[in-house]
Amino acid sequence: MKSARIKKKIKMPVSWSDIYFGEQYRLALEYQLQPWLAKIYGFHLLKLGHLSTEIHTEECMIAHQFSMGNNDPRFNVIGDPYALPFDNKSIDACLMVNMLSYSEDPHWLLRGADRVLVDDGWLIISEFNPFSLIGMAKCIPILRKQPPFNSRMFPSWRIYDWLSVLNYEIFYLTHCQLLPWHHPKSWLNHHIRGIGTLSILVARKRTCPLTPTCLKFSRSNMKIGNALGVTKSMKKRN
Repeated sequence: MKSARIKKKIKMPVSWSDIYFGEQYRLALEYQLQPWLAKIYGFHLLKLGHLSTEIHTEECMIAHQFSMGNNDPRFNVIGDPYALPFDNKSIDACLMVNMLSYSEDPHWLLRGADRVLVDDGWLIISEFNPFSLIGMAKCIPILRKQPPFNSRMFPSWRIYDWLSVLNYEIFYLTHCQLLPWHHPKSWLNHHIRGIGTLSILVARKRTCPLTPTCLKFSRSNMKIGNALGVTKSMKKRN
């Protein structure tokens, strides 16, 4: 398995229009997240990165929804995603779309998001699935250097493992958009999801271990000889 941390920087697309069938990907992601956004409450929703900014989240009940990233006037906050300029436990939900695939250090990116999320906060991650048509197209030399085929494409089980280490509970894990050029609500894209081009994870930050462990109490072992000696001394006093 290749290391998650690399030195080479990969340029991230600034819009869904820069990706082949990007509009279909965006619609598919919004369609899958719609029932979950209605269940998320709080005060602040952070959209991290260029592609997250264009995702419509009107179904979410969080009033303050803002975006953050580097060198783009569309962002509400200009900052470094590897050093989020927010206090600890100040964000209720965070949306990260294809941030890990275009990151040279995805572990550090997840730790930063974990730091600013409140207890029981929500983390929504979407990436391209390497075990799909888009992963097969990455093997074509002509397409390899173009988005989204130039992304790293981490499999969902690997992201699942990273979140488990950070003590996150996965509520929803799915793949969608089998055929990128079809509408998300078409029959094939709606019913066949195992090898879909998009991976979606909805997780929640937990402050207690997911597997409870019994506490072990140390018992003071009293020697029998010491106890008998105490009774003898009491009889002599009497």
